[in-house]
Amino acid sequence: MSLQDTLLNYVKQAVKAEFNINLETVEFQATRKEFAGDITVVIFPMLRFIKGNPVQIGETIGSYLVNNVTEVKAFNVVKGFLNVEISDAYYLNFFNGIKNDSAFGFVSPKADEKAVMVEYSSPNTNKPLHLGHVRNNLLGYSVAEILKASGKKVYKTQIINDRGIHICKSMLAWEKFGNGETPESTGLKGDKLVGNYYVKFDQEYKKEIQNLIAAGSTEEDAKKNAPLLIEAQNMLLKWEAGDKDTVALWTKMNGWVYDGFAESYKNLGVDFDTLYYESNTYLLGKEFVAEGLKSGVFVKEEDGSVWCDLTEDGLDKKIVLRADGTAVYMTQDIGTAIQRIKDFPDVGGMVYTVGNEQDYHFQVLFLILKKLGFDWAKNLYHLSYGMVDLPSGKMKSREGTVVDADDLIDDMASTAEEISEELGKLDGYSTQEKKELYKTIGLGALKYYILKVDPKKRILFDPKESIDFQGNTGPFIQYTYARIQSILRKGNLNPDVTINATQTALHPKEKELIKQIQLFPEVIQNAANNHSPALIANYTYDLVKEFNSFYQNVSILGADNDTEKTLRVQLSQVVANTIKNSFSLLGVHVPERM
Repeated sequence: MSLQDTLLNYVKQAVKAEFNINLETVEFQATRKEFAGDITVVIFPMLRFIKGNPVQIGETIGSYLVNNVTEVKAFNVVKGFLNVEISDAYYLNFFNGIKNDSAFGFVSPKADEKAVMVEYSSPNTNKPLHLGHVRNNLLGYSVAEILKASGKKVYKTQIINDRGIHICKSMLAWEKFGNGETPESTGLKGDKLVGNYYVKFDQEYKKEIQNLIAAGSTEEDAKKNAPLLIEAQNMLLKWEAGDKDTVALWTKMNGWVYDGFAESYKNLGVDFDTLYYESNTYLLGKEFVAEGLKSGVFVKEEDGSVWCDLTEDGLDKKIVLRADGTAVYMTQDIGTAIQRIKDFPDVGGMVYTVGNEQDYHFQVLFLILKKLGFDWAKNLYHLSYGMVDLPSGKMKSREGTVVDADDLIDDMASTAEEISEELGKLDGYSTQEKKELYKTIGLGALKYYILKVDPKKRILFDPKESIDFQGNTGPFIQYTYARIQSILRKGNLNPDVTINATQTALHPKEKELIKQIQLFPEVIQNAANNHSPALIANYTYDLVKEFNSFYQNVSILGADNDTEKTLRVQLSQVVANTIKNSFSLLGVHVPERM
């Protein structure tokens, strides 16, 4: 139980005993630095129920707490604020209770609680992952890990967009211009190779358009009638009809892409429990349109198209089936959501990690699913996020238009190497150790820089700024963790010794550090409720700042006696463990040496 929860009951008891009033709630806040105290009770909201001077009311409640609550050792009242000082014994009892708990703050899932499915990544199979996918993957993976730590069972999934005209464009270009080359023959990752042919299609298509315009066609007609586009459209029709050769080519090229994606995901440090493919889901949803027509959720127009009228809900009319009977993306998303619940009956909610340009789409999707009568639809959440921009001209991919995820990861390791060499931080490391460490620092910098920002905000990502060893950065936190490991190696940590309040008084810096550690479980729950890794990232930075203040003001290994030294080394160990656990929720590794 947190300090606030403990005091809540005692303050209510005090008000009942002294004023004969039953308070529903009590407002707390952190005590301001200039006043003595660990937590502050705000008296002003009580004035609606207790008549009198707020200072006197605070004095009365404070006296009751000191006389009746062992944890409270003193108080002071400033205007309408009751500042309560908590005994060292309370903090040491808490610390001793968690110091050997390597999973402090994490909650195990309850057997009867519904699971959550988190969708992220969801790429197209016609090109490699890019910078936008990086933010998507980091957010989705981190939110899944945070939900797990908060006590939820979680399934991580993605839907791979492996069908459609864009795939056929890459296939056709490879067939026409590829001369049978493969990832093995070129040494290229499969997703890069296929992506190159998508670019090649676009280049050749533009040439055909120019030729048609030169021959007297309008630009609009040229775009529609370019032979290459017509061939790609015919290829799509053949694929949908199950043509053997077309499906074989599609299977082969998609296989190359999946191998490439797997390597990128491994490099990025993300994973999935289950995969969905659009080629399997694009026909889903039609049966529910038929059911929705019967129940009046959908309406058929004269041309045969089917719509959902959401104008009474403040939205517009949305098509769910074309006049020719073919599905639209909304139909497919309705069917896929329902299919996932069939596949995983223990799922009671879903999180969709998709950019903010799709905000309206998900508003409509969730509302339609509610109207179709699915109870779980109330537990659907769109984890909407903003774009990531780079300072112009940096880290452009070979195509010159988008930033390739693999190139970005390599570039981060190179930047980490450059900055580390300048600072001379890695003397005595072997070449292989340095290489591993540069990757850990570079990837940690990238992940932390992106995840410390509220998902809804747009980010300007500056690689050099992200690898600064000072300030609110991943490397600064990693460096503090490594520093603590050095202390632990020298300090002969003995986790079994228990220090209590009769043996030593807490230094103010020790108390502040314990207070910060105490917040961790609540931060995990808040981050899960808000689907925000930024809350974890910024908590970790605050913890590290508190530790560095402790480190600068209190001698750990040179403590006055063994009792103090033991406590401070144990405290350092718990801080390190909390950093490691909180960074694991962000998908960031912490090095033992740095």
